[in-house]
Amino acid sequence: MPTLTHVCTCPLIHPSMYKRPMLKVFQITSRSNIAFTTNVLKSLNLRFDNLKIKIEHKTTSNYIPKMANAVTFQNGQKMPLVGLGTYLSSNEQELETALNTALEAGYRHIDTAFMYANEHVIGRVLKQWFDSGKLKREDLFIVTKLPPVGMTPEKVSLFLKKSLESLQLTYLDLYLVHVPFGLQFVDEETRFPMKDGKAMFDNATDLVAVWKALENEVDAGRVKSLGISNFNTEQVKRIVNIARHKPMNHQYETHAYFQQKELREANKKLGITVCAYAPFGSPGRKTFYDSKGVSFESNGLLDDPIVKKIAEKYGKTSAQILLRFLTQQGVVCIPKSVTPARIKQNIDIFDIELTPDEIKELEALEKGAAGRTFDFNVFTGVQSHPEYPFKSA
Repeated sequence: MPTLTHVCTCPLIHPSMYKRPMLKVFQITSRSNIAFTTNVLKSLNLRFDNLKIKIEHKTTSNYIPKMANAVTFQNGQKMPLVGLGTYLSSNEQELETALNTALEAGYRHIDTAFMYANEHVIGRVLKQWFDSGKLKREDLFIVTKLPPVGMTPEKVSLFLKKSLESLQLTYLDLYLVHVPFGLQFVDEETRFPMKDGKAMFDNATDLVAVWKALENEVDAGRVKSLGISNFNTEQVKRIVNIARHKPMNHQYETHAYFQQKELREANKKLGITVCAYAPFGSPGRKTFYDSKGVSFESNGLLDDPIVKKIAEKYGKTSAQILLRFLTQQGVVCIPKSVTPARIKQNIDIFDIELTPDEIKELEALEKGAAGRTFDFNVFTGVQSHPEYPFKSA
């Protein structure tokens, strides 16, 4: 169970007795917030009025490099519970700042995708950290994804190698199938092939054949673990049933309004961990959707009265409570932000533990299928694809 540790360094000065201050350290570990420890320190001050007290607030997030807050795959690999999401992070300077802020704050998990067109920026920043000696490759957990235009066996290696080249890495910690449906390959740089205002789908997508090609990349040492994203339960089972290298992680939309408990339980039974994208409902994507001619309005989750009430109790933001709600249940989260203050806040969540009653309150916010905010309608006509995963939604 995460705990909060405050280390108090107290120089006790008696010039008549010591040539220099003697250092005394009081370590107080508490599950409660900093107010408790402050009260203890005040009581110490009443007894030792000559103590000068310095408080260093340390949380378990400081130990992310050791993967302390992580889930463990079937193959023994550890995935940090909080990662930096980079969806729609297209401004290179903003993303560089975000990445540096995240790494300085203790993030060791970075999530990207070929579709995001920002792998080269991430690669540039990571190289700087490696070259400086601040980090080693094995300190990090890097995730990217096979794009829809690469959803044929012969294109798997091409797009994996393109991602590795952009990221300036020799291997990935986790490589996901981004979506179960394929788009037609036009060229190596076209991410959204369109014709007459509609997405150009490859209706012959063969998930089993693609997976077998991905397994070859594990055999070659270019990928440590494979995973899936946005699959339904039938598609997950179809892969598991034929896999030599089974999926280790399933990334999909999950938040308090759309918890997908049945899918989570199905994954658990198959030994597959879960990663939540859009843990706040991804309210920042309106501009992107408008550019695609698709309507989008925020679901208002960050302003939910129940979430705000719990946040006020702990002195946290609504975002932090929503992340703790998921991570406390063993769900990995990849909140996206390019705002330094929010990036720091999003990983500063392991100093609290929600009560069972608070978990129940948040679970009660479930809206079922009405809570889904990602249905891939940016891919016009996607509902007719044979592998469209949300047909029953």
